[in-house]
Amino acid sequence: MSTTEAPAPAGDRQVPTTVDVVVVGAGFSGMYLLHKLRGMGLSAVVFEAGTDVGGTWYWNRYPGARVDVESLAYSYSFDPDMEQRFEWQERYPTQPEILAYARHVADRFDLRKDIVFRTRITAAHYDEAERTWTVRTEHEDAVTTRFLVMATGCLSSSKLPEIPGLDSFKGETFHTAHWPHEGVDFTGKRVGLIGTGSSGVQSIPVIAEQADDLTVFQRTPAYSLPARNRKLTVDEIAGMKAGYRDYRQAQKESGFGVPTAIPTKSVLEVSDSERNAAFEQAWESGSLVNLLTTYTDLTVNQEANDKAKDWVHSKIKSIVTDPRTAQDLCPEYPIGTKRPCLDSGYYETYNRDDVHLVNLQREPLIEVTERGIRTAAREYEFDAIVYATGFDAMTGSLTNVDIRGRDGTSLKETWSAGPRTYLGIGSAGFPNLFMITGPGSPSVLSNMVVSIEQHVDWVCDAVAHLRSQGLTTIEATQEAQDAWVDHVNQVAGFTLYPKANSWYMGANVPGKPRVFMPYAGGVGEYRKKCDEVAKNGYDGFALTA
Repeated sequence: MSTTEAPAPAGDRQVPTTVDVVVVGAGFSGMYLLHKLRGMGLSAVVFEAGTDVGGTWYWNRYPGARVDVESLAYSYSFDPDMEQRFEWQERYPTQPEILAYARHVADRFDLRKDIVFRTRITAAHYDEAERTWTVRTEHEDAVTTRFLVMATGCLSSSKLPEIPGLDSFKGETFHTAHWPHEGVDFTGKRVGLIGTGSSGVQSIPVIAEQADDLTVFQRTPAYSLPARNRKLTVDEIAGMKAGYRDYRQAQKESGFGVPTAIPTKSVLEVSDSERNAAFEQAWESGSLVNLLTTYTDLTVNQEANDKAKDWVHSKIKSIVTDPRTAQDLCPEYPIGTKRPCLDSGYYETYNRDDVHLVNLQREPLIEVTERGIRTAAREYEFDAIVYATGFDAMTGSLTNVDIRGRDGTSLKETWSAGPRTYLGIGSAGFPNLFMITGPGSPSVLSNMVVSIEQHVDWVCDAVAHLRSQGLTTIEATQEAQDAWVDHVNQVAGFTLYPKANSWYMGANVPGKPRVFMPYAGGVGEYRKKCDEVAKNGYDGFALTA
């Protein structure tokens, strides 16, 4: 697998032995945490596996990588001066532009001097007598800390497909989550690509423009909407910046961290013409949430969702000229129950003579061979294979570390039947361990930057409360955790989300428990709950001196 690293920034590998807080991950969560902790007068060190800041946007450099939340909304709100000064170029920025923003933040606050790059955490064990964590790295560093914050991201533990022969292919192989920093030139090459999630949907049109021939292997089709991306105008940038404070508050109170009009009608109450016009307007808007929030019941009522699904199917069939390919690209699960994609010419790409779709439901994938990929029907020969096969989402980056709490209890074993948290922030048996946008919080069902800021603020306020009261530990109680897990499951049960075999459910990882991991109650309602918990003396957490 090709994974070329860039040079490490200055200050790399300067590791303290004792700090107040250890933070794992230097993405948007870790950077904001470090900035906040410094302001509180706490010592902190951040460990990062990459060679620079950026997290998701450091690693995911595949062709066409682009965020699906508008740039002016996908940005920090904690520094009003910074949001006025930074100039976004595109409506939906590409990976390089987002990485440039992350680097701008790191430069502005001189964050890198407290970040240890090119260093993975291997273990974190709690010492009950000392009430501290000992954090160990792959380089055999050992750091003692009072608080441990896992800012490792929901989509950071990549995975390969579970098929034989992955090491047998003699050509080039790439994973979308570990793309070479110098890029890849597919000119004149026969390329096979496995996976049609977001990274596949975004990269396929770009690779198709380069490659001599592209074959896409699809297990499950994705719902994708056109991004309608474009350069931002001077006027719309000025307008957003003039109203940023009100917009930021609306983000906090919204369902997805993206303010939208609140629907008032059921899709079943309107005529065909009115419904079709509303869906067409949402499709043309280039927004993920506009389609799902057109009517009140698209995410909770199967009959209502079928109306949207059938409309999108007709849209796909109007774009893709080959009837069989068009049908293969039409998902059968409810729309919105897997995260929809935003694309730039995805469906149109299948009209090219040099692009081919293999439906793995009809033609199962058997193995990777020396020459390419073998299905039940034939062997396909390639010069390069791209794995756009995603992540062990939400839990992988946590359970891949040997985290042990009270009495040596393993987090991985504790979560063997599915993740169990209180608010997605803490887990019973693991004092002073915080998770940023962990399972049981809105996380991947939201604009991540909005959820990240809310979590970081809450965690820092909790640490400040402990210090002001002369307390040393905070830990979720078993009762509060059980009640929250039941609530998360109950809310999910009111929706159509559990009806899809999605990575929200862990369905893309063999053997992983099928549990709906994010909180589907909305960003605004979740924030109210967290604020209420803090106001009531951190109700549901045990605080000890």
